[in-house]
Amino acid sequence: MSITTMKADSASGVPAGINYSHQLSRAWQGLCDRYLPVAPASSAWRYSRAPNPGDPEQGWKLHVSATLLNANTVLERVAPFLAGCGVRFKAPASLQELGRINSGLRHGYSQVGKVITVYPGTTEEAVALAHNLHELTRSMPAPIIPFDLRFRPDSNVYYRYGAFKRLEMETPDGLRIPAIRDPQGNLVPDLRESAVARPAWVENPFIGQSQQQNAPSSESPLSATYRVFRALTQRGKGGVYQAVDLSAQPPRLCLLKEGRRHGELSWDGRDGYWRIQQEEWALEHLQASGVAVPRVYASFDLDDNRYLVIEFIEGESLQALLNRRRRRMSISSALRYGIEIASIISCIHSAGWVWRDCKPSNLMLTANGRLRPVDFEGACPIDQPDPPAWVTPAFTPPKGRAESEAGSTVDDDLYALGAVIYLLLAGRLPEGSGPTPLERLRRRVPATAREVVTELLTAPPRQKPGARTVARRLKAALSLLETSPKK
Repeated sequence: MSITTMKADSASGVPAGINYSHQLSRAWQGLCDRYLPVAPASSAWRYSRAPNPGDPEQGWKLHVSATLLNANTVLERVAPFLAGCGVRFKAPASLQELGRINSGLRHGYSQVGKVITVYPGTTEEAVALAHNLHELTRSMPAPIIPFDLRFRPDSNVYYRYGAFKRLEMETPDGLRIPAIRDPQGNLVPDLRESAVARPAWVENPFIGQSQQQNAPSSESPLSATYRVFRALTQRGKGGVYQAVDLSAQPPRLCLLKEGRRHGELSWDGRDGYWRIQQEEWALEHLQASGVAVPRVYASFDLDDNRYLVIEFIEGESLQALLNRRRRRMSISSALRYGIEIASIISCIHSAGWVWRDCKPSNLMLTANGRLRPVDFEGACPIDQPDPPAWVTPAFTPPKGRAESEAGSTVDDDLYALGAVIYLLLAGRLPEGSGPTPLERLRRRVPATAREVVTELLTAPPRQKPGARTVARRLKAALSLLETSPKK
């Protein structure tokens, strides 16, 4: 069965990738039952055994990286070996949890790739185990683990010094943080996001056989052309950075988007690298069609990752504006923004694309007062409907509605448009089960505006008004509002 596409299974009508994910998930559970029998209640992890009184409380931890698609193979290879050694190890309780770990969102960016964690009894055992684990998993695709040290440049085995048991200390401001003990027995911070990966008093026993990843060459674009000065986001699929583009005269601000190879690999075989390529394709097509998306300046590969350099749009997001105003906005302002957003989506659809990520945080309000759309990583052509990798629930049609008709991805944008206008007018998001009528939440919203928002949120996909029609009807509502006597 192919995992590079999401074609429907002819027998069930269910996307093949979904069936494949079920197969892999069941296999993972079987491996966990065999090799990881200890399953603490409400824990994201399963363990090979309970801790023994003689187990150390800290030391050199080993991490083995894997993706959703090869995690079963990795566990099947290493678990019998580790069990035979009697060493304690853990892995996620499900492949869904593994996906959350590799996203870097729920568990933190430092946890990306940490699929199997091994707790060696001694330093000598840690080094020996690393050699064997490297041989068992070499040449298998896997994301790079941030901050850990890599056993070898081509290895899926990483290591760092840290706590094996739950140790915490309290900071001066009352915050509880992970800790380890120094040689005097004092608790000190366990710095899991430090690239040093070991405290100063501990010697690295892997020196001579492990090597750090090569730093970017002095001739690489990241050192010669683009000077990164701020990380805006970091997650498994890649980072987003603010940078200065030295190739322009005068130098200009830009946004550098990174797509990591094997980062957040999904069931359909797509990773961060693929998604950056997809966004570049979408932006170039939309820009050529006159849509005011960020301009593409350049793109390049470095260390197996893909980088996209695009225009940095000065201003604040519509979400930031709403937050600053505590979601209070005049009806006329809300309608004007709604007209502009509908016009943007109309242009996107006319260009043959669907955005699939329309929300206030992806609409930038520029200095001239105009809105510009950003973040097209999930966009796809209208004639090539594609299941989204992730969604923002409040701006996504209730489950099943957008999937009820073939080629109904335009409905995703239209529902999101309705949700944004509803938020602008009501100061709250619509409930997925059935939005509260706008007339109950705010007086003087013109009937035409109320009706079009209701249709966007509740009508079947093929009965929704198009974005151009929405803009026209909102203009009529605004005109009526402005000419009606105020009471």
